Amino acid sequence: MSGQRVAKTEYGNWVTKKIIYLSGFVGFVFLGLGLIFWVLVIPAVLFFLVSAYFLYVRYQFSPQGGNVQDRIWELVLANLDWNGEGKALDIGCGNGALTVKLAKKYTKAHVIGIDYWGKKWEYSKNTGERNAEIEGVSERVTFQKASAVSLPFDDGYFDAAVSNFVFHEVSDAKDKREVIREALRVVKKGGKFSFQDEFLVKQLFGDIEDLIETIKSWGISKVDFVQTRDADFIPRALKLPFILGTIGIISGEK
Repeated sequence: MSGQRVAKTEYGNWVTKKIIYLSGFVGFVFLGLGLIFWVLVIPAVLFFLVSAYFLYVRYQFSPQGGNVQDRIWELVLANLDWNGEGKALDIGCGNGALTVKLAKKYTKAHVIGIDYWGKKWEYSKNTGERNAEIEGVSERVTFQKASAVSLPFDDGYFDAAVSNFVFHEVSDAKDKREVIREALRVVKKGGKFSFQDEFLVKQLFGDIEDLIETIKSWGISKVDFVQTRDADFIPRALKLPFILGTIGIISGEK
């Protein structure tokens, strides 16, 4: 119908407007002070450059720009070797982007998205549910609040599990490897998984070779690692360590 408003999904952007505005504001403060102490013009320029860089990254992540964010979600599913039958879990689902993509790709699956949400992030359970409804998968998608370090599911409950850029953010887990172990606990024997995170940051997960061997020692039959920055759709400017340079995908079969 003419004039009818079309509902749009809201998946957010990993670079918030806050960081762009804040760095720009600080730049203006230093610029003002630079009228008195000229040397302060230098940090002003640096903060303006930071603001411009994150504005560029936000644009590249967005659907209107390079759509990199969406393609990174797709990369998680591309590394999930699953037949799509049964139950799947998305750990740290945010607004449900990966949850919905999983449900749309595997039309016979029921998908549960868990997240702790909270004021720190611009995501919510209600937004995830609305996105699932807009995308036409709400009958096969469920969202619930839960901690990634203590999942409220029995051992081997799921046929598959995914997660994107979440494990390193789980504040109530001192050893981030335990978050991976908890995620695998709820996957059944023979089930599939695909997790993307900052696995190349040694301070978080240790050496990547050691991490893979540790995961195998938990009784996991197959573990593969792919470095995300090697994907051809990621611009060189986004391959810096504090953006996408240290993330990768650990996938396989339990």
